[in-house]
Amino acid sequence: MTVLVTGSRGRVASTLLGLLDAAGIKAKAASKNPTDLSPPPGVDTVRCDLTDPATFDTALTGVDSVFLYAEAGHAATFADRARAAGVEHVVLLSSSSVLAPDAAENPIAASHLAAERALSTAADAGAFEATHLQPGAFATNALQWARALRDGRGPALPHPHAYGDPIHERDVAEAAFAVLTEPRLRGSSHLLTGPESLTFVEQLAILAEVTGRPAPHTVVTPEEWKASVTAFMPELFADALLSYWATHDGRPAPLTRTVEELTGHPARTFAAWAADHKEDFRP
Repeated sequence: MTVLVTGSRGRVASTLLGLLDAAGIKAKAASKNPTDLSPPPGVDTVRCDLTDPATFDTALTGVDSVFLYAEAGHAATFADRARAAGVEHVVLLSSSSVLAPDAAENPIAASHLAAERALSTAADAGAFEATHLQPGAFATNALQWARALRDGRGPALPHPHAYGDPIHERDVAEAAFAVLTEPRLRGSSHLLTGPESLTFVEQLAILAEVTGRPAPHTVVTPEEWKASVTAFMPELFADALLSYWATHDGRPAPLTRTVEELTGHPARTFAAWAADHKEDFRP
């Protein structure tokens, strides 16, 4: 089996490459800029820009399975080229946001939903099997607080008591490895969460305990937070995040045991993630 791993600069994909290599499974590390990649020794790199269909055929040559990031713009074209290349299985890194009632109109969920639908349409037509991984909140989202915590200020939060289900990126990679290597897991959607429902305040408390440094925060209005991110975040995405946090303010997130069911071990706690990344939060 040869696995094409797209988005190989990402934390999940790069971890998955290591797992495949350790298991003796041939992989191709794909990225828009493959010269920037540092895959395990012996793993080939290839250019695959998910916004440029001209790069698809070369990347898919000789490939049996694909780990695919959700890029909606050309998902149907990618599916068509994967079918033509003889690909048997595509694993999509989607999002739990696709399960929301307004997913098609939500700018965060819409691209994932469109990619899921494109792959499902191809799978229904017999092109290949499609498996969707739907993680909730990545624990790595906490890295956006790192600079403020290193400076001793802490993040400014519009909804500090909004709950999430932070999942370790390694658990997502191990779930992807499981569905890529175990045929009985193919063809389904797998909702992935961390093992705990935690508010932002609770996550900060865990970071403080693990790093041995204060992890303060300030409370701002949604309007103040939105103004602070206008330089790097489109307004539609900012509004979608604010709406999500408001909906989950004071409401614990539902959890699944899917990580354990796929990998054979419980999902890693946020404290475990913090221990793995504690140097990111220290001066």
